[in-house]
Amino acid sequence: MGLFRAEFGIDLGTVNILIYERGKGIVVQEPSLVTLLPNAERVILLDYGEVARQSYGRTPDTLEVARPVRDGVIADYEVTQKMLHYFVNQVKGPWRFLPPRIVIGVPYGVTSVERRAVREAAKEAGAGDVYLMREPLAAALGAGLPVDTATGNLVLDIGGGTAEAAVISMNGIVAASSVRVGGIKLDEAVMAFIRRKYNLAIGEPTAEDIKVRIGSAMPLDHELSMQVQGRDQVTGLPRMIEVSSGEITEALQEPLLNIAACVRNVLERTPPELASDIIDRGMAMTGGTSLLRNLGEFMSREVGVPAYLADAPMACVALGCGRAFDRLDDFMRTEFAQG
Repeated sequence: MGLFRAEFGIDLGTVNILIYERGKGIVVQEPSLVTLLPNAERVILLDYGEVARQSYGRTPDTLEVARPVRDGVIADYEVTQKMLHYFVNQVKGPWRFLPPRIVIGVPYGVTSVERRAVREAAKEAGAGDVYLMREPLAAALGAGLPVDTATGNLVLDIGGGTAEAAVISMNGIVAASSVRVGGIKLDEAVMAFIRRKYNLAIGEPTAEDIKVRIGSAMPLDHELSMQVQGRDQVTGLPRMIEVSSGEITEALQEPLLNIAACVRNVLERTPPELASDIIDRGMAMTGGTSLLRNLGEFMSREVGVPAYLADAPMACVALGCGRAFDRLDDFMRTEFAQG
C-alpha cells in the first residue's frame, strides 16, 4: 500500500504541526505559523513553519504572522487548509498515485462542528481517507502505553493550547478532562509577571525563551538567571533586566495548578479497579510543555500519582496517530466509529 499511497499521522497543534509517515517516522516538525497578507481579497500565504516563526513579532503592518489553530481547534479554516496542503505535499511524493490516508489528532471534547472542520480541511488538503483520533488516546499510543489491555493507563498531554488528561483502557477513553491551558498560557503568565513586577513589556517569543531557558515548575536548588530586554512601559524605551528562575516558578504556578486540577478531575471519576493500576504504573506526560523542568515532581505532589516524562514527548500524538494504522480494525470499532 505504501508504494502507491502514503499513510500519515498528523498532530495539528496550536504551536507545532508534526507529521509521521508510516514506515519512515517523523517527517515534518514545524511551527504552526504562517505569514500572510492580511488585507488581500483572497488568502495569500507567503511563508510557513520555521520561516514564518523567524518573522514573528517583526513584520511590517503589511504582513501578519498568524496561528490558524488556537486552543487545539481550527480558528481560520482556509489558512489551516492551505498550511496542511503545503506540509502534506512536501512529504507525500509525486510518485504516489493515490491520495494519502490520514489519521489526525483532535482534542478531547471537540464539537461535531469542529471535528467536521478538521476532516474537511484534511480532505481539501489532498487526503483520501481521513480518520480522527482523540489526542489523549493518540498520545498514550505514541508513548508506548498498553492501551489495548484491560489495565488503567493515565496520560497527561500538555500542548501549546490545551492540557488533556485521560484514563485509557481497552483502546478507549474511560474518563478524560481538558483545560485550555498550555504552553502559550505559560508564556502569557511570564509576560504578565514581568509587566507587573518590572513595568516591562516583552513579546511572546521572549517569554517562551525565558520559560525554556530558566523556567521550572518547582524551585531549583541552584537558581538560574538571564538578562531580558523589553520596552519600558513608562518611557517607551528599550530596557534590560535580569530575571531569576525563582521568579519564573512563581509566575507559572497559577496555570500549572489549573493543569493539576484537570488531572484530579479525571482521577475522581476513574473506576477503583483502574485507579489501582494507575497508582502502580504512574502518569505518562506528553506534549512539548511537559518538558518544563521539574513538572513531573510538581504533578506528583499535586495529584498524588507518580508522574514521568514519556520518550519523545513532543512527537507522541503524531506517533500514536501513525501507529493507529497498525490496528485500524480495532479502532474502527471504537475510536473511529465516532465519525
